[in-house]
Amino acid sequence: MGMLGPTRRRELEAILTGMEQDLEEKDAVRELALKSSRAVARLSVSAVGSLHRGKEVAGLLEEAREEASRLGSLLKEHPDLYHSGFVENAHQDMTEAAIAYSLLRDTPLPSPDELGVTSRAYVLGLGDVVGELRRYALERLGKGDVEAARESLEAMEILYEGLMRFDFPRAVAAVKRKQDIARSLVEKTRGEVAVAVRTQALERKLDERFGEA
Repeated sequence: MGMLGPTRRRELEAILTGMEQDLEEKDAVRELALKSSRAVARLSVSAVGSLHRGKEVAGLLEEAREEASRLGSLLKEHPDLYHSGFVENAHQDMTEAAIAYSLLRDTPLPSPDELGVTSRAYVLGLGDVVGELRRYALERLGKGDVEAARESLEAMEILYEGLMRFDFPRAVAAVKRKQDIARSLVEKTRGEVAVAVRTQALERKLDERFGEA
């Protein structure tokens, strides 16, 4: 009868059918999770853009959190998908938007638990906020608001110092690249703010001198 006789074939068929159904379900859940993750990322990116344009973004952030919550519920029985890259990327975008909002709108800083994200996703999103603060600093410099730019630079420096506390292998938290980018952005912004401060001081001296004349 050989190694795979009728009885063994039936056993194999039952095993294969069960695995096929399991993987079909996982594939369907993955497709829904991808769609949900893209929605979280899209809402978060829109919130950041609107934030820089001075628009109200609380509604977008709340939508992102609600969608992220639904995503978590969807993947509750699929931890392998939850800890995959596309979910973490969406959580990073949401974290970046939420922290940028709290800093630029002077609201309480959200914690990882409040956002429903892992510490890894949170610290990576935190790293991206440095870029948003630089963007804000340049916007303020363009409008001659040097003091606001200096405040933004100070916040960038504090966030960078916070990022440097994390020295872990890439498998735990791939934060090294974020640290390097943050360092570069802080240095460039520091130079630009310094130039603006000196220019402002010179203009004041000239105004005082010719004003007296």
